[in-house]
Order: sequence, then C-alpha cells, then structure tokens
Amino acid sequence: MPLSGLLLLLLPAGAQAHGLFDEGLGQLLGERLPALLGAALLAVAWTGYAAGCRRRPAALRQRLLLHGSFLLAALSLFGPLDEAAETSAALHMLQHMLLMLAVAPLAVLARPLPQWRSLCGPRLDLLWRGPLRLARRPLACAVLHGALIWIWHAPGAYRLALDNLWWHLVEHAGFLFSAWLFWWSVLRAGPRQQGQALLALLLTSMHTGLLGALLSFARVPLYRDGGELGDQQLAGLLMWVPGGLVYLLAALWCGLRCWQRLLRRRAPVP
Repeated sequence: MPLSGLLLLLLPAGAQAHGLFDEGLGQLLGERLPALLGAALLAVAWTGYAAGCRRRPAALRQRLLLHGSFLLAALSLFGPLDEAAETSAALHMLQHMLLMLAVAPLAVLARPLPQWRSLCGPRLDLLWRGPLRLARRPLACAVLHGALIWIWHAPGAYRLALDNLWWHLVEHAGFLFSAWLFWWSVLRAGPRQQGQALLALLLTSMHTGLLGALLSFARVPLYRDGGELGDQQLAGLLMWVPGGLVYLLAALWCGLRCWQRLLRRRAPVP
C-alpha cells in the first residue's frame, strides 16, 4: 500500500466520512486542512526517504529505524490515539511522550539526511544549515525543547491546541522538531560536546520530572475538558516516571562515554 494511502486510512474517522468539498470553506480550513497538511508533510518526508534510498542506499538497521519512527508518528498523530487524546490528559501526554521520546530519537539514530540530500541536492543544506549549527550546542537545544514543553503544557496553551487544529499542528510540529534537535545534539555529540550533552539530559530529566510532579500532586484539574483529576495525575506520572527513565538511561550512556574518554586521556602512552 502506498504510504500516502496508509496515512489516509489513519486520519480520524470524521475527516474521512465527508468529502473535502461537501462542507463549507470555514470547516474545511479549520478541521480538514490541518490534518491533511500534517499527513501530507509526513508522507512527503517518508516517500522522499524511500526514494533517496535508491540513490544512496542506507544500512538495513537505519532503514528499519526510520520506517519504525515514521510509522509510530503516523499512528500517534492520525490514529485513534489522537482523537482519544482530546478528552483525556493521560492519553494526550502519552501522545506527546511517543513523539518526543520515541519518534524523534529513532529518527536521529536512522540518520536520514544523506538520503534526503541525494533527492533534494544542495537545497537541503540551506534548509538545515541553521538547525544543524544549533545541534552542536546540546544545552541550547535542551533549553529550546524545555521551553516548548512548558509552554504547551500550560493550561491556556493546552486548551488552545485542543480547540484549534492549526495550533494543534503547530504544537506537534514544535515538539517533533525541538525533540529531534535535542536528541541529535546528545546522541551525536562529539568529544568536546559530551559534557554538555550529559548536562542537557540531566536538565531535561529534572524539569520534566518537576512538571510531571506538579500534574501528579495537583489537587484540582488544571485542564478544562482534559478529564478527571485522576486522569491528570496519570498524565503527570507518565511524564515523570517512564519519561524520566528514558532521560536517565540516555544520561547513563552519555556519562559512560565521558568516563571512557577520560580514561583514554589518562592512559599512559606506550
């Protein structure tokens, strides 16, 4: 099945039940177009990678990582989870965790830029020059990613994203892009950036843990139409415990790299 067809099947049932031109322009722009635009962007990136692999083959492991990342993104953004997340803070948090802690790092480990570049040519260099320069600074990427996490989990912004699908698209795009930069900066950090990468992971673990704790121990629901208090507390636990575990494991791996580098520097020269 073509990837675009798969994404169409994953669109919410409401977006498939009616033709795009069966209803008014306002509803088309407000309810249909954001979902279709998001699906189209994912389909273009996915099919572009597949086409790029024909020109510049990638290792099997990298292909599996990329396809797994994009399939998980499609299921998270356009499957039943997205519709259920509108009325459940816990499922909304699960969706965010999947995007930031699974989709983004898998895409980084897949290293898809050579395949996209083989298809797009030097134009891709102009597009990614700024972000890749920022990715050399793990702490800056952590601050950017953390700022977006806190902004979009504030009650007002949370409600805005649920009420307006355009802002919902902006929210998810921001999470994916900032998480991709963050994981790129820590997973592909050079020897001189490994210390920064470790600090970036610890900083992210602490502030997301704090946000998770605030949601877990709140005595009243913070999100209107976000579910009951217990649902909100479960959302906080999802960010606090499983999310914190991912950052902790990554920090341990990064710390091990720093330790090994230190041992090599102190090893006597034969």
